[in-house]
Amino acid sequence: MKKSGFVLLIMLAFSCATSNKSAMMHEDELFITRKYVGEFVDSRHSDPVKIGSPHLIWIKTTQDTVYGKISTYARKCEFSEGDRLYLRRVYQSPGPFGYWMYQIENDNNIWYRISEFQHDNKVLVQTWF
Repeated sequence: MKKSGFVLLIMLAFSCATSNKSAMMHEDELFITRKYVGEFVDSRHSDPVKIGSPHLIWIKTTQDTVYGKISTYARKCEFSEGDRLYLRRVYQSPGPFGYWMYQIENDNNIWYRISEFQHDNKVLVQTWF
């Protein structure tokens, strides 16, 4: 019994030693986490529809024909005209279950959380990735 356990251990060691680690893909390479959505053109603020609802900013980019106006949770937009804007998805795991959070950002570390349902195009943000 000891010999078969020893042989099994040796076989396991050899099978691990001969694997090609450079051919293995890293998990972050499997997901696109940042996507260019155009240059900032302008924005429009929308007051809450009812008490307790969030303030929304509608952001227009140069690729407005593809994405439409992008709705974000904020009161004021600090993007400058011509800023290159990107959609980023970030995996949040506050507990046992995680979820994707979507945000729009520029190269100067200004970002806003995107509402998951884009009312302009009637699509979910996750379909853009």
